[in-house]
Amino acid sequence: MPRSQPDFRSRAQLTELMDEPCGREELRACLCDLAWVNRCLLGYRPLLDWLGRLLPAPSAEPVHILDVGCGYGDSLRRIERWANAQGVAVELTGLDINPETAVIAAEASPRGSRIRWLSTDVFAFKPEQPIHVVVSSLFTHHLDEPDVVRFLQWMERNAMLGWFINDLSRNAVPYHLFRAFSKLAGLHPFVQHDGPVSIARAFVPEDWRRMCAAVGLHDGSVMIRGYTPGRLCVGRRKQ
Repeated sequence: MPRSQPDFRSRAQLTELMDEPCGREELRACLCDLAWVNRCLLGYRPLLDWLGRLLPAPSAEPVHILDVGCGYGDSLRRIERWANAQGVAVELTGLDINPETAVIAAEASPRGSRIRWLSTDVFAFKPEQPIHVVVSSLFTHHLDEPDVVRFLQWMERNAMLGWFINDLSRNAVPYHLFRAFSKLAGLHPFVQHDGPVSIARAFVPEDWRRMCAAVGLHDGSVMIRGYTPGRLCVGRRKQ
């Protein structure tokens, strides 16, 4: 099947340019455009909606939130602004396997931000303090299914209050719409290529039910919900 027409019944075996080595400035420009897309397409809404239902406001004791695969850090910076506005005390940590990304995220953060940025593989990460909430945005579609199951297990072991996966939905409509949108908007070439690939590599609800069941999480213990436009999110509230 042609590269531009993946089979949406199964995950496409396509690679993303952002997963390949590139220079810091190239990566920065790409991540900056991705953050702009997140703002335009309401990408933070699912995460903030879930946090608003999970966390008490105001809170005196800080809640430690870990963002895995934090990329540009825009999700954590958005959480920081939300927490300040809601009176929720938080400690925020961004984790990314790419050391260049951690530097870029730190440089993009405003003066006064207290977010901590770390570079390591999540499966090798040994938290120095308890983690209350684990979140990830546009991360799991980069993994194969066995590693997603490992990630679910890792979050179950380490997240005291719950966890939330904010990712894409594998569907032909957002695939073709994003291809057109990214070209019209003149986005970075990496984003024009990787955006549709990410959608083709994303999971569908049946995939998430199967992977959650593999770690003992069945209907009723996890939330699997779609958000317009083109998001599919999975959340778990443990208390």
